Amino acid sequence: MSQTAASSAARPAAVTAPPMQNYSAFDAQLTHKALNMRLFLRLLKWAKPYRATLIVSAVLIIVGSGVSTLTPVLQNRIIVDEILKPGAAASVAAANRAAASRAAGGAGTEQAAADQAQAADLAEQPDSPASAPVSTDGGGQRAGVAAAAEEMPHYGLLTLLHWLMDALALPALMVAVGLYVLMFVMQTLIGVAQQLLLTSGALKTLRDLRNDLFASLERKPASFYDHVAVGRVMTRVTNDVENLFELLVGFVGRAGILCPFFLSLAIMLDYSFHLTSIGLVMIPITAASTFLFRYLMRRIFRLIRDSVSALNQYMQEDLIGIEVVQISGREEANCAEYRRLNGANRDYEYRAINYEVVFETFNMNLASVATACLLWLGGGQVVQESISLGVLLLFNQYVTMMVMPIESVGRFFNTLFRAMASGERIFQALDWDERLHEPTRPVRLPERLRGEVEFRDTRFAYAGGEQVLHGVSFRIAPGEKLAIVGPTGSGKSTIIRLLARFYDFADGMIFLDGVDVNQIASGDLRRRVGVVLQDFHIFSGTVEENISLNNPDIGTERVRWAAKAVGADRFIAELPDGYQTELAERGHNLSQGQQQLLAFARVLASDPEILVLDEATSSIDTGTELVIQEALHKLTEGRTSIIIAHRLQTIQECDRVLVLHHGAVKEFGTHDELLTMRGIYYTLNELQFQDSKVAAELAGEADEQQRERRWVDTSESDDDEVPFPQTEVGNAPPGMRG
Repeated sequence: MSQTAASSAARPAAVTAPPMQNYSAFDAQLTHKALNMRLFLRLLKWAKPYRATLIVSAVLIIVGSGVSTLTPVLQNRIIVDEILKPGAAASVAAANRAAASRAAGGAGTEQAAADQAQAADLAEQPDSPASAPVSTDGGGQRAGVAAAAEEMPHYGLLTLLHWLMDALALPALMVAVGLYVLMFVMQTLIGVAQQLLLTSGALKTLRDLRNDLFASLERKPASFYDHVAVGRVMTRVTNDVENLFELLVGFVGRAGILCPFFLSLAIMLDYSFHLTSIGLVMIPITAASTFLFRYLMRRIFRLIRDSVSALNQYMQEDLIGIEVVQISGREEANCAEYRRLNGANRDYEYRAINYEVVFETFNMNLASVATACLLWLGGGQVVQESISLGVLLLFNQYVTMMVMPIESVGRFFNTLFRAMASGERIFQALDWDERLHEPTRPVRLPERLRGEVEFRDTRFAYAGGEQVLHGVSFRIAPGEKLAIVGPTGSGKSTIIRLLARFYDFADGMIFLDGVDVNQIASGDLRRRVGVVLQDFHIFSGTVEENISLNNPDIGTERVRWAAKAVGADRFIAELPDGYQTELAERGHNLSQGQQQLLAFARVLASDPEILVLDEATSSIDTGTELVIQEALHKLTEGRTSIIIAHRLQTIQECDRVLVLHHGAVKEFGTHDELLTMRGIYYTLNELQFQDSKVAAELAGEADEQQRERRWVDTSESDDDEVPFPQTEVGNAPPGMRG
């Protein structure tokens, strides 16, 4: 007991409510940056175990980009210029040397005339048959293109072509087409492998992130879910994580598009700066349109995410309370409200689509304008023999490869906006700093507790609310059964939630076997305190799984023993598959009494030293009450029990009764002692066991005035704000339901 005294002395005299969290900020405190690098770097933490997969994927992107960039060179520079029109490249090279010699003037005049004559001769020569094999003696077609190769870059492809022709002894066109097919197959296989590796790494990354997010939400205290809608939380685990998948895959995919962009730009500059400038002019125009698109879409995508959360939240609340909705005839009204929310989401999505269509159309037309300019200027240079036809065709492909990546990056901003908004929401949930206080050095409990429970001057207020408990003090001896009664809002359920440590409170107020519960790890404490709440939950799964909750320490034999002990085995045996019968969500294929028996069996199977029943028998009909009472006897036998109930038959079987009113202890003693006091408990007892005269009056045999007065009195006493009378029975409340 010295530890108890020390804890009590250490407790501050004034107990204040827990600090109020700004729960409205759960959606509001977001930066909405289009590119939040800090967020992206945090996401890489979950990708770290799979970095080898992602690195290989990135390497394949680079290799595939190189192959895809060189394929147009093979197609246009080699096949068109060197095979289909073998004299064209040499003619262009000679014309370019002649132009350079004329520009030099003076000493270069004779050389310029010679180069111009060579160009004219080459232009007049008939084309060689494309299928003729290239000679291997250093003359013929290979000699004709060698000079052109010195002027027109081929990046080793022409050398490779000559080597393959020598090795295979095949015509030039056949070898070139075979090489083209080989490069295409390589590009396809690399693309498939890269996509599979990237998708695998991204899915594993987000699987781990979703697991950590779910674990974080599982550890959030009850106060968090008191203020934050479950539908909005579910959106973070489902939709928002899916959006991050699009971010990871799309981000690496954009790298696969930008690599060919830079490679093609380098090759274009190597061939002709004049023609490359056409594509360079288009870049700032496309970038400006992308910036404007990004500016317009930023706010829209935030509104889209918020509207999706609102839809999920409303649907979740509506479906959970579907019985109330149907009983109240609210179907049409709720459908109208859902249509309103869905209409708002549609409007935001429609605005986003409008912007996307305008942006994509503009960029497509911009690429067409660039192609037209290229054909006009480049076609003139082909006629003037400044460039070859193959180079013009090569530029036509490369201009598209320059404009389309910028357009793709602009489209990627759609995904980026959605993903960054989702990422902020996910990390906000992960970073939400609200958790139960856990002791740094928790007290290790013995293997079996005695079961003594003590509340000492306990004061508590929910976050942001008024104080609920005002100096509540009582002690429960080991093995004793205590009943707690009082009107709604008197603090009965709060006592239960504090004992199970669903909320934080000051030290030195609640003790278990003389140990401050704040010095006990919450997980260890909850294994020793079994709670059956008023709204007990049945999970989807088998009957056996609902009793054991998949606890490996609870085997099949213990499940069946617990069910038999509380009398649940009788109805379980009548189910189609017995203990393996699949239960519907929230146990809708069971009656209310059957669900309560399962809840009793669940608690008994875990064998807690302390048992808490929070209005666990409130919904039981008279026919089932005898079965439940028998189950309660088995359940509470040999255990310290706290029973919140309004049925006096249950209360009378308890050792002592605690009467709460407005968060304070008004009466405390045995059933007979409280009746002798003729206070609140006496009033409640009299109302349930009133004489036949009063019953006849309630049945309608008394005059109308008396019945009306009694109706008003009993209705008013149901209100928490009206204090219980201390002595007079006539004005007492009609029930004990808390």
